[in-house]
Amino acid sequence: MLLLLILLPLAGALPLLLTRSESESGLGRWSCAVTGLTLLVMVLAVCTRFGESLDIPLCGIRFTLDGFRCIYGLVVSFMWFVSALLTPQYFRGHHHLRRYHFFFLLCLSFTMGVFLSADLYTTFLFFELMSLSSYAWVVQEESPDALDAGKTYLTIAVLGGLVTLMGLFLLYRLTGTLVIADLPGLCAGVADRSQLWAAALCILFGFAAKAGVFPLHIWLPKAHPVAPAPASALLSGVLTKAGIFGALIITADLLPGEHRWGVLLLALGAVTMVLGAAIAVFSNNLKYILACSSLSQIGFILVGTAALALLGQHNALAAHGTVLYMMNHSLVKLTLFLLAGVVYCNTHALDLNQIRGFGRGKPLLHILFLCGACSLAGIPGFLGYISKTLVHESLVELAAESGSLGVTAVEWLFLFSGGLTAAYLTKIYAALFWQKPAASTGRTWGTPATTAALILAALPLPVLGLLPHVLAEPVAALALPFVGGHPFGHAVHYLAWENLKGVAISLTIGMAVYFLFIRLVLMDRREGQVVYLERWPRWLSLEDRVYRPAIRGLYRVLNVVMRAVCDALDFLVLVARRTFLRDSRPRRRKSPRSAVLHAMTHGGQRTEQEAADRLGTILDTIRRMEGSLSYALLMACLGLCVVLVCILLYVF
Repeated sequence: MLLLLILLPLAGALPLLLTRSESESGLGRWSCAVTGLTLLVMVLAVCTRFGESLDIPLCGIRFTLDGFRCIYGLVVSFMWFVSALLTPQYFRGHHHLRRYHFFFLLCLSFTMGVFLSADLYTTFLFFELMSLSSYAWVVQEESPDALDAGKTYLTIAVLGGLVTLMGLFLLYRLTGTLVIADLPGLCAGVADRSQLWAAALCILFGFAAKAGVFPLHIWLPKAHPVAPAPASALLSGVLTKAGIFGALIITADLLPGEHRWGVLLLALGAVTMVLGAAIAVFSNNLKYILACSSLSQIGFILVGTAALALLGQHNALAAHGTVLYMMNHSLVKLTLFLLAGVVYCNTHALDLNQIRGFGRGKPLLHILFLCGACSLAGIPGFLGYISKTLVHESLVELAAESGSLGVTAVEWLFLFSGGLTAAYLTKIYAALFWQKPAASTGRTWGTPATTAALILAALPLPVLGLLPHVLAEPVAALALPFVGGHPFGHAVHYLAWENLKGVAISLTIGMAVYFLFIRLVLMDRREGQVVYLERWPRWLSLEDRVYRPAIRGLYRVLNVVMRAVCDALDFLVLVARRTFLRDSRPRRRKSPRSAVLHAMTHGGQRTEQEAADRLGTILDTIRRMEGSLSYALLMACLGLCVVLVCILLYVF
């Protein structure tokens, strides 16, 4: 059944190579059927195969189904199914739909492989396949912005993969295995900690690049806005969690309890959560705001991961909070990006100045947006409040235990970033549901499948938030062995003032930012209409100001060095020719074809010139065959056959 979870979406994608249909309804129904069947198989696997493992010796691939993998296997299959429900309406009138649905199902297969993997070799293999298949989502629209974002996405993905591969080589040399369950004991016995740290940092590089952690975040704000909304929901809600998956493995299995590792993650998480929230406050594009919000929320999750390492035996709050925060962010971004897709389907715009007032007179859409927004902002009654409270209280506990001013500063940055989250969500909410629309939009906004998708996406947020002790905490407890967490020593009173105080501070900061900064600085009134201003400095681009100039400079330096080396070799050859080497006289050799041509024309009707032309044609055809791909593959197959015969003769 574990193998079926990987092969079923792959098998569902293959028929799309044979069909010529570009019907959005037909392809959408096929994707819904395949993803729905995958979700059903995942539910059956959780119920009947919990704790089982699968090894494929010929490939060296291993899968397992423990608590964390059950949780995220269900999250992945559920999110793919819900996203598929939106595709018929969203892609109405679009081109290249077969390509989208093919890679949509293909990426589901590879993503399931990542989250069900039992060793880092399997994780890396499916992680890279997932990155390559999701590239097609980014460039789906084939606009200049999409192609540019695709270049950045692919560059970061390939670079991250290469660095991670170096880390895996080093880790295997130190431990002799990449099986995740065996790594804690073997890593604890590694004498050379500097090499283990080097391996961990290299592995983190690739996973942090996929998660969108600063300073490797540059692809995320570019890729999400240009990708189709159903794909953006998966890029933000699932694929970034594949990066967090790797960071959790390093934290819990490679460097458990390492204080310096926790400090590194804490610093990266703090910068990421503040930076993403600040950019989101300044932006006016709905999907760009949600993309920067994802960047910020990954920072929150990374702070929880850091608390896991720093609290050691007392990390119960951090462990439960990190797992629930991952789930909350996945479900919230599924809801909000699908809602952004609904807005785009009806208005063909995403700028707040063009879509303002779209939600007026649409009560169901209003409620669904509030479910996602309130959970993201951490309002009591939603899953976001439970997860954010647990992570915040773990920071309070860490600050009290360590007495570190740095941890206290991160705690206040946590609250401040939460306030910025409330501010940009209020900006979207006021624009969509309270401002007067420029033109009448009507009351119909989605098909029954689209409405069902949004309801399914939003419903778990209040259900888990209202039943923290009955549902949320038991779900998180399933993942404790994977994240290296410990169970609660006492019950958590979520509605106590000590816990409500954090969200009260964040909401106060958020309302102050909205009314004193967004409304006064980022909004203007022109001809009786509110206009949102774009005031984020364009020169504050890490990619344009740092990475691209650095790569161009490196290219120039390498070009100069290579030219110097080539010129030096030419100079040495010239000196040798002028001193002790002499040019030899060319010898006139008889053409090897002369005898063949003479034999072909002897006693025949062809002249020697005709025979020469025929022979030249034959030799040219042979040369073309030798240079072709099919000839190379034929030679490779013959070589493999020879190797197999030699092995059989050697063995038997």
